[in-house]
Amino acid sequence: MHKVVTVDMEKDILAENRRLADENRALLEEHDIRAFDFLGAIGSGKTLIIEKLVDHLKSKGKESAAIAGDVSGDDDYQRLVAHGIPAANISTGKECHLDAHLVDHALEDLPLDKIDYLFIENVGNLVCPVDFPLGSHVRVVVISVTEGDDMVRKHPAIFAFSDVIVINKIDLAEAMQVDPRILERDARRINPGAKIVKMDARHGNGLDDLISALGL
Repeated sequence: MHKVVTVDMEKDILAENRRLADENRALLEEHDIRAFDFLGAIGSGKTLIIEKLVDHLKSKGKESAAIAGDVSGDDDYQRLVAHGIPAANISTGKECHLDAHLVDHALEDLPLDKIDYLFIENVGNLVCPVDFPLGSHVRVVVISVTEGDDMVRKHPAIFAFSDVIVINKIDLAEAMQVDPRILERDARRINPGAKIVKMDARHGNGLDDLISALGL
């Protein structure tokens, strides 16, 4: 009986999250905002990539905003606001992912009438965020070669449900004795329809490919 109750509760929670995610998406589209949800482990390079994209859009006269999610602290938030964009910081406490309800409240703090693009940086985790859509238009998962060439096989779900897959820090591949082609091969097997981009975000290599993949 306990298992049945647990499963039913989980279904209810996921269904409610999807409903709220749909509402978030409708609100964003009402304001003509395109949103991107960035997922990936701590240290994969999510924040730096968002910073690069924000600067690119600014050079084109486009306004961005960001939501930074983390278990604790505001380090990523501070990095993002340093680029002169409005942002909201979400500290999840013990929760290992953002959910649509948290994003809903964060949207209340952003000037939706003044922005063109929204970047949501999820909590650094390759497992928990999978089942919790937030209302974004595009899901981007970032993986670094420093995590090893077996990370896609170990976390297939997050790659299966992402639209764009970024293989970052390829400049360190030789030092880490990791072959980025293995990561790309595994990603294509799991999600043949995803766009795959290889990057060295620190030095800007591959940024144009990501910009193209995101339609920016």
